[in-house]
Amino acid sequence: MNSTAIYITKEDKTKLKKLISFSSGYRQLDKKTIQDLKSEVERAEVITDEERINDIITMNSTVRLKDLKSGVEFTYTLVYPDQANIAENKISIFAPIGTAMLGYKVGEIIEWKVPAGKRRLEILEIVSKE
Repeated sequence: MNSTAIYITKEDKTKLKKLISFSSGYRQLDKKTIQDLKSEVERAEVITDEERINDIITMNSTVRLKDLKSGVEFTYTLVYPDQANIAENKISIFAPIGTAMLGYKVGEIIEWKVPAGKRRLEILEIVSKE
């Protein structure tokens, strides 16, 4: 995970900590991502200022991103695992990219490891929040 400061709402932190505590039954492949998420949630600064929250990726944010290697832009919505649907571009917080996105601000670069190396995405805008 990255060392850039990340931010989280109190509500998201509470829900995510509960979700993590009930995740012991998940398959082995997901355990590293869940551990990464736990680390990210623990290090995140809790924010309450509504104005600052608008520029930060929180749960249920729809975000436009740009892959810095390919130049391709795409849009994802960060959701809880039971709402994930790749056909609708709804990415689970338990997916490595979902964990990586949480708490970053518009204009920042998200970096995370993938089997082929490191992937870098620029956050272009937060399209909406549900």
